[in-house]
Amino acid sequence: MSTKPLRADARRNRAKILAAAEEVFAERGAAASTEEVAVVAGVAIGTVFRHFPTKRDLLAAILKDLLESLALAAQDADLFDFFTRVVTVSAEKRFVVDLLAGQGIEVGVAQPIESLAAPVADLLAKAKRDKVIRADVRLDEVLALLTAASQGALHGGWSADLRARTLDVIFAGLSRPLAGGP
Repeated sequence: MSTKPLRADARRNRAKILAAAEEVFAERGAAASTEEVAVVAGVAIGTVFRHFPTKRDLLAAILKDLLESLALAAQDADLFDFFTRVVTVSAEKRFVVDLLAGQGIEVGVAQPIESLAAPVADLLAKAKRDKVIRADVRLDEVLALLTAASQGALHGGWSADLRARTLDVIFAGLSRPLAGGP
């Protein structure tokens, strides 16, 4: 595949295809076809295959775009809002992970969460400066909690209420001093 930048119309088509794929796969699951994606996107099937030669490529692109959008969202969020967003997205977009698993690609949340380490580190530093989080909280601890909560939301079938209560417990733990500690 060429590394030259996409033309404006090709970028628009790619974006339409990805949006349509999310919609179609969320609604129909693994039974959905790339032909259905093309119809919803309003493009020819050849256009879909030019951008994404296989269903696996299309699913991987959805996951990549999702991670990029989360990293961008970190720029305008605080640590707790971002944490909540990642866990919520894990629950809402679990169809991507399920579909990738159906294509023989096992995707846990650890690797995608690790790819968000830099924005999380920035948010953690800001939270410490603003004194909304304990000074002794480390990045690896936050990433471990984020991974565990996202994994639970992804595979645990958590209700919105359980997600909210779980996040409240995590945030309380990050905010309060340890018993007998600093």
